[in-house]
Amino acid sequence: MIKKILSNITTKPGIYQMLDSKNNTIYIGKASNLKKRVTSYFAKHINSIKTNKLIENVDNIKVIITKNEEEALILENTLIKKFKPKYNILLRDDKSYPYI
Repeated sequence: MIKKILSNITTKPGIYQMLDSKNNTIYIGKASNLKKRVTSYFAKHINSIKTNKLIENVDNIKVIITKNEEEALILENTLIKKFKPKYNILLRDDKSYPYI
């Protein structure tokens, strides 16, 4: 299923939500090229324990296309605050918006 999802992702900028089998958002990220960024998570050379654990739990991926990277950055921050994804530890408690 993930391979099919990856093949249908656009190369446009936006945000991506990784969901687990219970449809919970477990990670949110942004990208200038959604296809390139999301596909990179599933490359066989990943050595990060955190990334490997994340990928093991991904059951679905949703994307939201944005007009540009700045819009993606703002949307990413907003959605991280809303969903509080398990794997977005760095931005989870941040109370400020990123500087553009």
